[in-house]
Amino acid sequence: MSKIIKVSDDTFDKQLDKLPKKVEFCNNCVISNQRPRIMWNQKKEGQCSACDYAEEKKTIDWEKREQELQELCDSYRSKDGSWDVIVPSSGGKDSGMVAHKLKYKYNMHPLTITWAPFIYTDIGWQNFIAMKDKGFDNILIHPDGQLHRKLALLAFDLHGDGWDPFAYGQNYLAWHLSVKFNIPLIFFGENAEPEYGGDLTNKDNPSTPMDEWDDVFYKGSGVHKLIEAGLKRNIFNSADLKKTSLDFYRPPNKEDIQRVGCDMRWWSYYENWVPQWNYYYAAENTGFVANDDRSEGTYQKYGSIDDKLDGFHWWMAYMKFGICRTTYDSAHEIRDGHINRDEAVALVHKYDGEFPAKYWKDFLEYLDITDKEFWYVADKYRSSHIWQPSGVKFGGYSPEAQYKLWKLRYQVDY
Repeated sequence: MSKIIKVSDDTFDKQLDKLPKKVEFCNNCVISNQRPRIMWNQKKEGQCSACDYAEEKKTIDWEKREQELQELCDSYRSKDGSWDVIVPSSGGKDSGMVAHKLKYKYNMHPLTITWAPFIYTDIGWQNFIAMKDKGFDNILIHPDGQLHRKLALLAFDLHGDGWDPFAYGQNYLAWHLSVKFNIPLIFFGENAEPEYGGDLTNKDNPSTPMDEWDDVFYKGSGVHKLIEAGLKRNIFNSADLKKTSLDFYRPPNKEDIQRVGCDMRWWSYYENWVPQWNYYYAAENTGFVANDDRSEGTYQKYGSIDDKLDGFHWWMAYMKFGICRTTYDSAHEIRDGHINRDEAVALVHKYDGEFPAKYWKDFLEYLDITDKEFWYVADKYRSSHIWQPSGVKFGGYSPEAQYKLWKLRYQVDY
């Protein structure tokens, strides 16, 4: 057994108690009302808010938004070639597109920054190097490996998502380096809330206030909760924490943010966000290459392919919400007009919830847990109104054996 007490029923994920007990699926796409913060029947009966927003995007004056972007860049552009915008970038299709357009279309001087994945894939490292070699300055930061593993372990148990420590750094690193280098403007990619079916509060805003980030991005629980739990469980002690820095897992001081005038923006506010278009653009301009094979749990080959542990972020959503990566990918492609609903339903039935077996042993080793502990935590997050026992007797801790123990109560249909 690993050091953490994972056989408890503790969870810090505040989203779970807010899930509707009656499962419904959008009649336009394939998403369900179990997606946290999604809204229903706002504009059309049986339609989700992400589809509402997709229709709304067709009425946006994108030429006017582009003019706003041009004026924004004009106000921040350096005259001496020094860095004037920070772009968090993994070398993936989305951030690569943003950085490249800022530099070559809007004549900005971006500093790309990278919060390293848990474990790089070969293709992820290849794409990172390829983008850098296309003419971009980059700062790559790896967090303290021991601390990062322990936080991932706690997040897996208490958030049902070991990916969260990466999310903290992915978002907050940009703010810290904005303060460090006195570069106010920060550009992220898409505002995932309106794009994928979440809170629409900021759909018409070019940014999201930082005081909303815990609820919107971190399941209502920031890193401080994980630290408290880690101290109580002796995962680390106060002396350990004094030997390293936790800065990148939380925002800078408000005084520093105000002093620099940090100005964070979503690219998707200024340009219609279409993941497939981003892929084509990055493949042509930043050296981005898709995987040879599709990612486990979905049918596409080009999204989130830089981290060996990424598949478990999506798969744990399957435990909680009964929807997984194929649902999200195909739902967006319906809204983009690339596939129809029947095609998406067929893809969901074929791939959604597929276990990410390729890197399962890497995941267990990284978190220092056993297969038994893994399945205990996974089952802890199975929402009872979504899952039911299959009636099959226990047959071991392999994915094949465990998959026979449960079945979904509901799945999207034609």
